[in-house]
Amino acid sequence: MTDTTIQAVVPTSHPIRRLLADWTVTALDGPVPRAVRQHTIPASVPGSVHTDLLAAGLIPDPYLDGNEQLLGWIGLTDWRYTTTFVWQPNSSTQSEIVFDGLDTIATVELNGHRIGVTRNMHRRYRFDLRTHLRAGLNELAVTFSSPIRAADAASLELGYRPHVNHHPYNAIRKMACSFGWDWGIDTSTSGIWRPVALECWATARIESVRPIATVDTLVRADGTARHSGTVAVHVEVARASDADLIVTASVGGVTGSATLNAGQTSAVVTLQVAEVSRWWPRGYGEQPLYAVDVTLHDSGADDAEALELDSAHRRVGFRTVSFDTEPDATGTPFTIAVNGHPVFVRGANWIPDDSFPHRVDRDRYRDRIEQAEFANINLLRVWGGGIFEADDFFELCDDRGMLTWQDFLLACAAYSEEAPLFGEIEAEARDNVARLASHPSLIVLNGNNENLWGHEEWNWKTRLDGKTWGAGYYYELFPRIVAELAPHIGYTPGSPFTPGGIDGLGRDGTLTPNDANNGTMHIWDLWNQRDYPAYREYTPRFVAEFGWQGPPTWSTMRASISDSPLTPESPGMLVHQKAMEGNVKLTDGLLAHYPLPDDIDDWHWAMSLNQANAIGTAIEHFRSLQPHCMGSVVWQLNDCWPVTSWAAVDGYGRPKPLLYAIRHAYADRLVTIQPRAGGTLAAVVVNDEASPWSGELIVRRLTDAGIVLAEHAERVTLPARSTVTVPLPASVSATTDAAAELLRAELSGVRGHWFFAEPRDTRLGAPSLSSSLERVPNGYLLTVTAATLTRDLAVLVDKVDQSARVDDMLITLLAGESAVFSIRSTVELDCATLTAPTVLRSANQLVRPRSRRRG
Repeated sequence: MTDTTIQAVVPTSHPIRRLLADWTVTALDGPVPRAVRQHTIPASVPGSVHTDLLAAGLIPDPYLDGNEQLLGWIGLTDWRYTTTFVWQPNSSTQSEIVFDGLDTIATVELNGHRIGVTRNMHRRYRFDLRTHLRAGLNELAVTFSSPIRAADAASLELGYRPHVNHHPYNAIRKMACSFGWDWGIDTSTSGIWRPVALECWATARIESVRPIATVDTLVRADGTARHSGTVAVHVEVARASDADLIVTASVGGVTGSATLNAGQTSAVVTLQVAEVSRWWPRGYGEQPLYAVDVTLHDSGADDAEALELDSAHRRVGFRTVSFDTEPDATGTPFTIAVNGHPVFVRGANWIPDDSFPHRVDRDRYRDRIEQAEFANINLLRVWGGGIFEADDFFELCDDRGMLTWQDFLLACAAYSEEAPLFGEIEAEARDNVARLASHPSLIVLNGNNENLWGHEEWNWKTRLDGKTWGAGYYYELFPRIVAELAPHIGYTPGSPFTPGGIDGLGRDGTLTPNDANNGTMHIWDLWNQRDYPAYREYTPRFVAEFGWQGPPTWSTMRASISDSPLTPESPGMLVHQKAMEGNVKLTDGLLAHYPLPDDIDDWHWAMSLNQANAIGTAIEHFRSLQPHCMGSVVWQLNDCWPVTSWAAVDGYGRPKPLLYAIRHAYADRLVTIQPRAGGTLAAVVVNDEASPWSGELIVRRLTDAGIVLAEHAERVTLPARSTVTVPLPASVSATTDAAAELLRAELSGVRGHWFFAEPRDTRLGAPSLSSSLERVPNGYLLTVTAATLTRDLAVLVDKVDQSARVDDMLITLLAGESAVFSIRSTVELDCATLTAPTVLRSANQLVRPRSRRRG
């Protein structure tokens, strides 16, 4: 019965904060199975109903087989969380309960008395307990209404507005993808998803600290530069008395103070740091971070020493961000510059890393960000159908120089601008912009995902019939909040969007929001309707979304689906394929390149490889266009559960072949062969390093046996962050036998290939490989030598060790060439196991019918 006791025997200055534990959850109204209705279930906080029921053994894992549908009753049920704590009167005059996250429609009661009602998963709440707090044992209860029924009711109250998927998620402030998405499971869960604490304090406490760091550069006569920094530390306080207060802030060895007289609740302490080092994105420089320490004191009374009441700590980095959207001869660019230096964005979209976000801890964020780094990604875009990401996520990105872009949480739908929704959206925006403002990695705050596009091109105007749809958020509320709370962070009204119009935000309605020539765009007609070589028909300025589906890794697929036999259309596989006609699109997107396999193992490899090739094709093309195109943000880095999707890392955290394709295409130095006007070919060399790159570019036309048919050599010199295009003479670029020839371009060991025909239309033979294995610390080195042309060689190590990782995949070898794969594994493996035909994979295996490949 004893949970948390708050008692102080001597006066204390700082607030006493105690996390509340020992919760239980019970089912109330809803279609609850009898076995669950009879239980009072131990609950974890942070947590959710699903994970509590799973831990209690009352439901099967929702991620497995067809359990999603079996658990649909959970979202139709009301749930009550309860805990008890012991409290005794003490020197504190204020006692409050603080919820960092309630999901979603909740009533909070203390000792049977209602103390608050919440309707928003994305904001924090604080409730005064004093009226109903009693000495001794207290009971706290949080009752959640069914989110499905709440969303339906709110949709009726606000009026229908267009949205994707099957629930009106746009009517309440809950994580949109909790209701399911074209890659996401429908959990419609409830729960206390972030910590809850009891706080007791007296006199005053710090409500919020928002340090805004800016940097000025002075160029000296000798050409060197000195950078000075300014930190405006905005402090909000809550008061329990009219005492005079003193706020003190320090950064970089500089300290300043401000006095708050009776009744004042906010102050700004401005600190000038004479010399600072600038924070840079990864690949552009270092990431120095400066501690900001804030203390709150009373002013002292009767000559007594001032008493410290509270303190807070943040970190800042000194950097500038700007967007170049100045129209040019071909349209309107969208170029992000950090510290005045244009950055080609090598990005990936980020969704919640678990359908139950409370399960994502700091280590898991670190793992995923490290995988992004492995893939040479420099920006993660936090998509607007998920959450305002956790402090851990942004802190790790700050440390590593990983740029971040956070959408406001309005996605693929029209949103009411009337009460009560408007007030909730404003409150969550203020809460989270203030929370995130100090992070130097955060460079874009974006108004919505695809809503401008939907309004203009998805027939929303007719369906809305004059109703509000969100324009007031994107063009008025959000830019006003960003300008007020985080003016050092860039703002865009939506993705995609075309700059221009009244104030540069494109809000006059005359500009197409998804136009290749202007601003940011999303390219989805390729996956949905056309084949991936058509990516090369686009010449975008910045691509914020594009993607191609593929299955999860083999071990993840087999661990989450127990169908027997397992086929692309077996029941569990279809549950784990959420895209409309997803398998049809997978098939249609494969057939131009490879025959459709009948064997599930071959099908899995074919679809994984095709996904990787599609995205590699797109990224290399976009990068070849720079500086005309200055951003590529692939959909998507991660998954929230084990599913066939566009992700490069599957729902169990395992890298798919796609991650390696992204790594190659996003390499600092890239050599690629691209078609150009008039049916010609060109070798494009991209240097995204800080140092120049020069050498002899050699382009050879080869037979599939490796015989040189023609060669072109040219000296190239690339300054830092530049691109050079070398047109190829017809003697090299014109094939005499498309089925048996290829081009290889090489500069300083960096290679690019061009094949004149699709694999299925070539004479690509069965793989002829020899291998050797060496045991090394932490794993193995597998050396593979090709006797014939071998395309896209890969070692699918998860098939033999689910925890194993390999350093590279998708390597093309000419006859006589070798590749060395570094495999990290603690399992005893041998060469035969690692080179089995289902583990050591290549494109060659997919070209010839299976019956001719055996042996």
